[in-house]
Amino acid sequence: MASARRVSLFHREIRTNLSSAAIEILLGQAQVLSEGQIEDEAFYGSTMITIDCSCANEWVSDPCDGTTVRQVADLLLRDDRFCARARSLGEREARRLAQDALGPVQVEMRLRTSGNNLHVDVDVEATPLQVRAS
Repeated sequence: MASARRVSLFHREIRTNLSSAAIEILLGQAQVLSEGQIEDEAFYGSTMITIDCSCANEWVSDPCDGTTVRQVADLLLRDDRFCARARSLGEREARRLAQDALGPVQVEMRLRTSGNNLHVDVDVEATPLQVRAS
């Protein structure tokens, strides 16, 4: 076994994160479908954000194929900027569907891929204000 006579002063790492521009481009391509209603004194809603990554080909240098989409998906749910935007969109859609009559909301998110598409499900549960007040 060889012994080390000199060591580096630096520990080097390679990290891959999504750029702010990437998040803007992806969300700019998003299609949003929402549904929800009040049942048993609670509001239950879901917003599906669908992003066809192949539509971003003209703005990004990376190939928008299935491998890239899966890598993006792995990074998205760990990205605080994206999660905050997706949660905000789901909450805004829930309030729109409930005609702004919701108290604080609880949000759960899931993400899956299908070919070149990212599907982000934002599920919302909240107490309607008129029920909470009674």
